[in-house]
Amino acid sequence: MIVPFLDLNAQYRSIKEEIDAAVRAVLEECAFISGPYVARFEEEFALFCGRRHAVAVSSGTSALWLALCSMGIGPGDEVITVPNTFIATAEAISRCGAQPVFVDVEETTFTMNAALIERALTPRTRAVVPVHLYGQCADMDPIMEIAASRNLRVVEDACQSHGAQYRGRQAGSIGDAGCFSFYPGKNLGAFGDAGAVVTDDPELASRIRMMRDHGQPRKYHHDFIGWNDRMDGIQGAVLSVKLGHLAAWNESRRGAAGFYRKCLEGMEGVALPEEAGYGKHVFHIFGIRSGNRDRLLEYLSGRGIQCGIHYPVPIHLQSAYRHLGFGPGSYPVAEKIAREALSLPMYPELKPEQIRFTSEEIRKFHTMAQSGRESGTEGSGNCSRTYPP
Repeated sequence: MIVPFLDLNAQYRSIKEEIDAAVRAVLEECAFISGPYVARFEEEFALFCGRRHAVAVSSGTSALWLALCSMGIGPGDEVITVPNTFIATAEAISRCGAQPVFVDVEETTFTMNAALIERALTPRTRAVVPVHLYGQCADMDPIMEIAASRNLRVVEDACQSHGAQYRGRQAGSIGDAGCFSFYPGKNLGAFGDAGAVVTDDPELASRIRMMRDHGQPRKYHHDFIGWNDRMDGIQGAVLSVKLGHLAAWNESRRGAAGFYRKCLEGMEGVALPEEAGYGKHVFHIFGIRSGNRDRLLEYLSGRGIQCGIHYPVPIHLQSAYRHLGFGPGSYPVAEKIAREALSLPMYPELKPEQIRFTSEEIRKFHTMAQSGRESGTEGSGNCSRTYPP
């Protein structure tokens, strides 16, 4: 059996008529850059996130950069974030001229350990960027309390957590701003690069709108030096269609995650992802941990099961950030996760038999690893059960 890591074609087929009609409308109206379809998506996405404003931009990376720059973050400033995320989180800080300062993460949720923030603060600290990783929010209450006591801005990196919740609030609705990526493989994915910033601050939203469009409040009038970070009309139209399906798709992901858990529970040598009691996980990634991660990845690949690793080298150990002077052991939890984490196939259309097959092969591998044999099987747990469609 072949189990793809992601099947975008299956999603497209399920909504093909809606998507084709939306794209055709953009083509017929030649509304290619920004325009009415982007504006409509901004209104819909702001409402979805429980925010007053949404500003559509060209990517999640741009969303982070524009949000930070529009808050006045710049040279000489420090911004606290985590090392176990896609490099775009740190890149956005660096592109503002500021310096990323890392704090380690919780081993259960892979998200920012708020208890470590205080010791990372300096007189130059201006902002905190918690990352809602894999579809789960960071523990925001203590982060917001620290930020309020130190007059720090909070920018939620919600690029992997569309529709996740924290104590009943949507991801992106808690800090000064929330930043989203609509990269095609995300829970809410465009047909190319796209992103958005959501906020309740009208002045911040206005500045981001101008900054994404060459600093223009209106055409050919430039209040400051901006950039070209606008969203395409086709992406806005596609995202409007997909947004109407996001809640159902997220529930399908949660169902798949629950079935994985039933199939894999009790397996020695495998740590399953945990859902924090404060929120609702939407499983952009279903990431397990194994001390034999690299061998397991090779084994599953040989069985036709496509998996991934997010992220094998933490940011503080990347060559791009060597100048910060960190070495192995600087952030032990993030480094342990980087050595052990394996992302299993996860998407709304994933079938129970694909989850069952993947889980059984993981059990076989660990039975072999424990016994030292080249072949073997182990019971398949609760995989006889299925999850709702």
